[in-house]
Amino acid sequence: MKSTGKYGLPLEIKFCKECTRSNQKPAVTREFYQTILQKKVYVGIDEKNICGSCSFNHIKNNIINWSEREKELEELCNKHRKNNGDYDVLVPGSGGKDSIYVAHQLKNKYRMNPLLCSWSPTMITKKGKENLRAWINLGFNIEFDKRNKDVHQVLTKLAFLNLCHPFQPFIIGQKNFAPRVAIEKNIKLIMFGEHDAEFGSDLERWNNPTMNTDWFIKDKTDHQDIFFGGVQLKDILKKYNFTINDIKDYLPIETDKFKSNKAEFHYFSYYKKYNFHNTYYYVLENSDFLPEEERIQGSYDKYASMDDKIDYLHFYTYYIKFGMGRATSAAEQEIRSGVISRDEGIALVKRFDSEFPSKYYEEFLEYMQIDDKQFHEVIERSRPEHLWFKDGNEWKLKKPIWEDG
Repeated sequence: MKSTGKYGLPLEIKFCKECTRSNQKPAVTREFYQTILQKKVYVGIDEKNICGSCSFNHIKNNIINWSEREKELEELCNKHRKNNGDYDVLVPGSGGKDSIYVAHQLKNKYRMNPLLCSWSPTMITKKGKENLRAWINLGFNIEFDKRNKDVHQVLTKLAFLNLCHPFQPFIIGQKNFAPRVAIEKNIKLIMFGEHDAEFGSDLERWNNPTMNTDWFIKDKTDHQDIFFGGVQLKDILKKYNFTINDIKDYLPIETDKFKSNKAEFHYFSYYKKYNFHNTYYYVLENSDFLPEEERIQGSYDKYASMDDKIDYLHFYTYYIKFGMGRATSAAEQEIRSGVISRDEGIALVKRFDSEFPSKYYEEFLEYMQIDDKQFHEVIERSRPEHLWFKDGNEWKLKKPIWEDG
């Protein structure tokens, strides 16, 4: 009997008994290998009906010795700290709450001299610009990407049309950018924010402080097996008259070149117990970071993933493909942070998850150079049959969390 449906999703829908996540969530992947027909690996729910992120939350609360982790962080900083004014740690980010928190802590508590680096949002929001400036104004210098904007626009369009995944070019570029800056600037310590285990991915690595570098390195120097937006790289170069140099910022880094730099890629949340909500209040108190004036479409919060207009479309397409949207993402994190109950989270998901991202919709169409008809054709063909049914003119989830028995 068939057990998986579209995208390789499990046909039997299950929900975590502790948060709002279902077993339809895809794991972190090497995006530059993703073809149109590729099946995904998913973050499962265990035999006790607990998702990977909630399992890790139990590890954080009951197993990890955070005093020992603090000592490990101090030793790491002592190993890399320079006292001659040179940069001794690279902090990637966008000026959101997590990157502000990491950079501020490293500079002010651990006496490091961070250099910031930022892979620019696809379509930056007004609040995104303000918070990026707030990050820099804490006394940092920053490296920005110098990507080809025409390439990024084409890759975003292809990723949406072929994969219903408009955020893919940003993800690929963001993962590649920090290692490239580290090599260029000869910085040996790179500090990211949240460990992949926080998202339920790579849970077996929860006791490992370093990032899985497979996300951005590759052994071979040829690019025949590289895909962007589900299209083979050589076909993109030919059709759009791009060169390898035009698209180099999206290509994985050669393994030998990466290893020669001997850089260490660490997660700050390995050393410091991460709390979604507490991080937000930390940056409010220690920077000029500001949330949106109104709640963000698709959710009830005002402060998460608000720097890029494409985020609004990304969360909506995620909802279409996997049955979980922006409110689900916010609720599950606030449940684990102890801010809201699971019942409250479910009510918020029911009210906001399906909200259409109308705020920037016309700008999405203009940026991707498509029309309303093309947009909805992509959305409709991307719905998995085991998740959705049509009631008259309205699409509904077959098994929403608020009806889970």
